[in-house]
Formats: sequence, C-alpha cells, structure tokens
Amino acid sequence: MNIGWIGTGIMGVAMAGRVQAAGHALSLFNRSRAKAEPLLARGARWCGSPAEVARGAEIVFTIVGFPADVEEIYFGRQGLFSSQPTTCALLVDMTTSPPELARRIALAAATRGQAALDAPVTGGDIGARDGTLVIMVGGEPKAFERALPLLQLLGRNVARVGGPGAGQQAKLVNQILIAGAMIGVCEALLVASRAGLDGAQLVTLLGEGAAGSWALQRLGPRLLRGDYAPGFMVEHFLKDLGLALREAAVLNLKLPGVELAQQLYEKVRARGHGRSGTQALLLALEELKAQH
Repeated sequence: MNIGWIGTGIMGVAMAGRVQAAGHALSLFNRSRAKAEPLLARGARWCGSPAEVARGAEIVFTIVGFPADVEEIYFGRQGLFSSQPTTCALLVDMTTSPPELARRIALAAATRGQAALDAPVTGGDIGARDGTLVIMVGGEPKAFERALPLLQLLGRNVARVGGPGAGQQAKLVNQILIAGAMIGVCEALLVASRAGLDGAQLVTLLGEGAAGSWALQRLGPRLLRGDYAPGFMVEHFLKDLGLALREAAVLNLKLPGVELAQQLYEKVRARGHGRSGTQALLLALEELKAQH
C-alpha cells in the first residue's frame, strides 16, 4: 500500500520503519527532515507538507508531540484537511491528545468522505522498535478493520475500545497507571540505594513477584546505570498528565496521585530534564529530604 507517515521522532521513526520493512511505500513529512533520513535512505518519499502526504497515500498515520501539533497537521493551512481528498480514505492519529480533538478530527474526516481513528500507543522506544506496542483505538468498526493489519505490524496488543475519542481516553487511563508506577519504582530504588542493597538483584528478584511491573523491569536497570535517555520524554508525560487531569475534571473526579506526579515531574523539568526519559523522576526525589 501507499502509506503516508507524519512524525519521525523517537517512536515514530521506528514505527514507520516497521511499516516500510513490511513492503509498504512511505510518503513522509516531519518538521525536521534529518530525523526522517533513515527512512528516506531506504526509499521513502519526502513531502513538503501534510497536504502533500495525503494526496498520494491510501492511509495516513500521524504521531507527533503535542495537541497543537496535531491541530496544525490536520486543520492548518497546509494540513491534511486543506485540500480535497483523493486516494486517502483513512487517517490514524497515534499522538496522545485530548479526546475532544479526536472527535473533532473524526467529524471533519466524515464530512469529507474519509474515516479517522485515534490510536495512541504505549510501550516506549523499545516497543516501537520491537513491534510490541499496546494500541488503544477509538473509531468506527469498519475503519478499525481496515487499519488492523498495519496496526498489527506495530503492536502486540491492538484493540478497539469504543467510538471516536475512546482510544485517547484509554491512553489517559494508561498514563494514570504509569504515574503511580514510576513514583513507586523510583522511591523503591532510592531506598535500596541508601540502604546499601544490591539494586540489580532486587529488580530481578522483586520483578517476578507482586511488585513486578513493566516500569520496574524495563526502566529499573536504566535507573541503576544512571541512564536518563528518553524512551518517553518527561515533557510529553507532563502533557499527558495534564490531559488526564482535564478529563478527570470533565468526569467530576479528583486524582490526587496524578496531581502529585505532575508536581514531581515539573521539578524534573525545572532541573533541565524535560527531554530526558520518565525515569528521571529519581532526580526530583533525591532532592527531597525527610522531615523529622
């Protein structure tokens, strides 16, 4: 198939590479062409705008940083909706964005005779490279069935969770779970370090018990090495936590755990680690002193 792809960041470049390796032709757009070079070197076609991507593709995937980027890509002057659709029948946004934005995209697509899915992912850079992402999809069943073979190139667990916007809501549930898990992992390894315990031994030992988690097993070893390279950046996680709190307010809920995680991650960003991985939370916790 002729696939359009917009967004070749840490995760996007690996995901697009898997689509390309499966034999599909890629048309690419990214704000920085340099980040797309690995794909271009393998035969992908560079486009000068999202609108140009849409003109030559059957399905377009987007995965960018922030909701404002999604707005520009879809509704901007050179966006996907700026010209009449030709061959492009389906749009799949894999960015984590507000559910109401996903619904607006789906409505705009429908008025143009297209379909749209919101399909955010979780699994970080490792999952993107290995094709083991979890993908939560919102949209109409027929559109999901059309996209499913491509989504299965990217994810191990792919499920439609409801109509337009439901994928984004499911992703926010995921981020709430991660917020608590990251605090637990970082606090636990901080205590282990101060107590003189073997952190690597504990990650292996406890990872097989009730305390085991993806965060402990995948990010625990990075923490022990002092490796804060991003699999998922702090600034993007802060964006997601803000979206989760906004959605909670719509649902008339208060989430004190998420509020705490947001405050701690703001401290991480203030230390200059906005583009570090979420495991850099340890740096903020190390600064906190016990009150006696």
